Amino acid sequence: MKVMIPRVRKAVFPAAGLGTRFLPATKAQPKEMLPLVDKPLIQYGVEEAIHSGIQNIYIVTGRGKVAIEDHFDVSFELEHMLEKSNKRDLLASVRTVSDMINVAYVRQKEALGLGHAVLRAKELVGHEPFSVILADDVIDAEVPCLRQLLDVYEFYGASVVALMEVPPENISAYGVVDAEPVAHNGTRDRLYRIRNMVEKPKREDAPSNLAIIGRYVLTPEIFDCIEAVPPGAGGEIQLTDGLKHLLRNRPIYGYRFEGNRYDAGDKLGFLKATVEFALKRYDLGQAFREYLKTLSL
Repeated sequence: MKVMIPRVRKAVFPAAGLGTRFLPATKAQPKEMLPLVDKPLIQYGVEEAIHSGIQNIYIVTGRGKVAIEDHFDVSFELEHMLEKSNKRDLLASVRTVSDMINVAYVRQKEALGLGHAVLRAKELVGHEPFSVILADDVIDAEVPCLRQLLDVYEFYGASVVALMEVPPENISAYGVVDAEPVAHNGTRDRLYRIRNMVEKPKREDAPSNLAIIGRYVLTPEIFDCIEAVPPGAGGEIQLTDGLKHLLRNRPIYGYRFEGNRYDAGDKLGFLKATVEFALKRYDLGQAFREYLKTLSL
């Protein structure tokens, strides 16, 4: 008799970071609200969750993040003005934002690491599996990246992290896995069973070129594991350390997702994403492409 695997219904968005890499723009504006063309970064992640079948969104915020809450709330004055001006397309886009999700917020009073941010959502998540999305990682994929991970979770009933091949010169910026390929859906080049993981290793010490990217599907045991590990570098509680603790008793899989990932938490990555997303827009793409051709590069 097949064991019923609990459905993933919730997504946690850690959004309490200070956004120092984008100062001074983020002095009074959350990094997650920086616009990628005409939508804030966090909305891309929320839409990915929705398109993956998840509608319960929990955002871990901190001081100065009120704009995130306002963005996903109803704006009566704005909607009234747009309706009065007969700007129905804009009205629909604004209403879509506030109607798209069931959202709740929890505060992370100090930025004590990703593991600590995830732990802050423990009471909201309860004892059930959940997903984690880092808004910095914008992933353009035909099948949403989170949906790809959920398909693996629903088959194995175990935690799954998103993996991406990273050049050796960049590997020290990531959590890196030691993993063995697993046959899945007729292939052996996308799914891996993780044996170990190392946070930000030196190039010569990296166990592979497979790095963990900001998408996770986690079983509820992860909360106890995060609570069990001591703070790491800089006094922060790392999610990677919690995952390593979980590995002692539970399997964790890694999936090399299909799609393009943009590190929008980095200025160059943000600019690349802006250009490529603009070029794909039906209302902007052609005019923007013609403009780019006029530049002396």
